[in-house]
Amino acid sequence: MITSLSIPSPSQGVWYLGPVPIRGYALAIILGIVVAIWIAEKRWVARGGKDGDVSDLAIWAVPFGLVGGRIYHVMTDHALYFGEGKHPIEALYVWRGGLGIWGAIALGALGVVIGARRKGIRLLPVLDAMAPSVLVAQALGRWGNWFNQELFGKPTDLPWGLEIAPENRPLGYEQYSTFHPTFLYEFLWDLGAFGFVVWADRRFRLGHGRVMALYVMAYTAGRGWIEMLRIDDVELKDVGGLRFNVWTSIVLFVAAAVYFVVSSRRRPGREEQVYVDRPDETVASVETSN
Repeated sequence: MITSLSIPSPSQGVWYLGPVPIRGYALAIILGIVVAIWIAEKRWVARGGKDGDVSDLAIWAVPFGLVGGRIYHVMTDHALYFGEGKHPIEALYVWRGGLGIWGAIALGALGVVIGARRKGIRLLPVLDAMAPSVLVAQALGRWGNWFNQELFGKPTDLPWGLEIAPENRPLGYEQYSTFHPTFLYEFLWDLGAFGFVVWADRRFRLGHGRVMALYVMAYTAGRGWIEMLRIDDVELKDVGGLRFNVWTSIVLFVAAAVYFVVSSRRRPGREEQVYVDRPDETVASVETSN
């Protein structure tokens, strides 16, 4: 039963300007990317980098990230595109939704590595500058799931339950009308994690990749419990009673935590230089320890 306090879903996720489709999912992703680049640019300049560097790196990171995200999605849900009655060409239809965050981060980071090497930028400082902004991109991008009425959670009668149209309800859940709005949970969690990571970076002057590690820990801590609410059908699930993405979150959280501790002991403080072999360039703060 839909309550008066439930959250409505959009009646449509696609609008047309003549023959050109404008998709809500794509708009959410684009907005997230634009805002993330703006935030990362400001953080990079504050670390001693040049204005415009992050925009240059984004030329590599964004397309790499989109390709990586799509590859991860297709690999983990390949039954949606391959097999009897399926259309493999649809695996390329990224505008319809379907981006795996870990594939996007992995290949996006590779794009940053390539761009940083070409520009003579030290990798760990720029990753630390960019990492918190990724949380904002993820937060805004989640609204694409709202437009598509996808990746929601279990049925709920809470006042903030999300209304889902009958044609978008999974098999076995047709009798329910409102579900946990996991897109909203992750939106709020990611924004809170962004504030926490930025605060910790300023308070403790983190460096040598520790902001990136803290980002991974903060994100996976939320993704783990949110993932357990979801009821969308995925192929890699219920490994030892947990969905595959929950295990991914656990493993990455532990790996990031180990890196954070080891790095803090071996290389405390923050890097002096943010460029490679450019002693005359503006450098980050010379303060290397608290």
